[in-house]
Amino acid sequence: MSFLIGIIGKPSSGKSTFLNAACLTNVKVSELPFTTIEPNKGVAYIKIKCVCKELNVKDNPKNSYCIFGNRFIPINVLDVAGLVPDAHKGKGLGNRFLNDLGTADVLIHIVDISGSLDKNGKRIKIGENDPYEDIIFLENEINLWFKQILEREDWSKFLNLFSREKKNFVEELHKRLSGIKVKRHQIGLALKKSNLGDKNPSSWSDDDLLIFSKNLRELSKPILILANKIDKKNGMENFLELKKKLDGEVIPCSALAEYFLRKYHQEKKIVYLPGSDNFNIMDDQNLGQKELQMLNKIREIILNPFEETGIQKALNFAVFNTLNQICVYPISDINKYTDNKGNVLPDAFLVRKGTLLKNFVRDKIHTDLADHFIFGIDARTKKRLGENYELRHNDIIKIVSAK
Repeated sequence: MSFLIGIIGKPSSGKSTFLNAACLTNVKVSELPFTTIEPNKGVAYIKIKCVCKELNVKDNPKNSYCIFGNRFIPINVLDVAGLVPDAHKGKGLGNRFLNDLGTADVLIHIVDISGSLDKNGKRIKIGENDPYEDIIFLENEINLWFKQILEREDWSKFLNLFSREKKNFVEELHKRLSGIKVKRHQIGLALKKSNLGDKNPSSWSDDDLLIFSKNLRELSKPILILANKIDKKNGMENFLELKKKLDGEVIPCSALAEYFLRKYHQEKKIVYLPGSDNFNIMDDQNLGQKELQMLNKIREIILNPFEETGIQKALNFAVFNTLNQICVYPISDINKYTDNKGNVLPDAFLVRKGTLLKNFVRDKIHTDLADHFIFGIDARTKKRLGENYELRHNDIIKIVSAK
């Protein structure tokens, strides 16, 4: 699992509930701010239609699992302490919170869409807080955190060294930012987007640096907005208003509903598949009246109008839309779709769209196979594929090597 999704938001917005729902963990949940102090980790799953149905085979996955023709592929999730205004200056648990996010690839911002929490996560009257302002302040804090990382250990000395020794600025900056998973090409894109590509870095103003930090953060740590507590009073109204103000995707969600559905499924009280628009009660006798009322409310208020709780949609959107990933199935036998041990469609790997076949072999399977690569075979068409073949979603590939 090479991805890490960071769960962010102000205190009490529902981050820990999201983690519990997505990963079936037992992280402490409370309405008191800063219940989460140490970061909590979990394993969640993205969900796609498995190719087993198309091929009419019974698969036995090894690095993932398949239920009713749905392939669930694991990803790492990290829930960190709540973020408050001036967190980049150390307020709240700011510095610790931000440093925990260093290795995240994408961030999901859990927003209290009901507007019932102030900026510090303390409960107020429903509707008194504007969720849009939460998004603005939080993104600003993370942008300022990026700026601080750039400026640490004497930024001016770093610029002077670059100017004096004529070193490659992008390369040196990449080394400086290695701890927060920034890629070289993202630095180049951020320079271009900030209109700083032709400007001597030693002449950058403070505003130039802030604009560059913002653009670099958006490229290297994109943020997906999750409108949590959509079923609460004012939730739907605030959600519709928020969609008008934002250009990107906003996903309606009830993390608590997903948690109960998955918990009851685990306890064999209901049958529920994450990302589904319904569930089946196994036996009414196993559920109390209050539990039945709650489940009916989840169906009527969340599943019927929104078609799912929003958790699975958020995970899938973060991986496939924001991070631009596709799924590839490597196999050894192109007729039986098995590996060399007879396992049918054993592995489902996530790779970035545009990945070339030989790079996939090197990064996901084995460097020796890549070094001795001869060609690939498309299991569907039986055509040979060269090392520069650009992988497509749901490709089923056999690798032929001299090793």
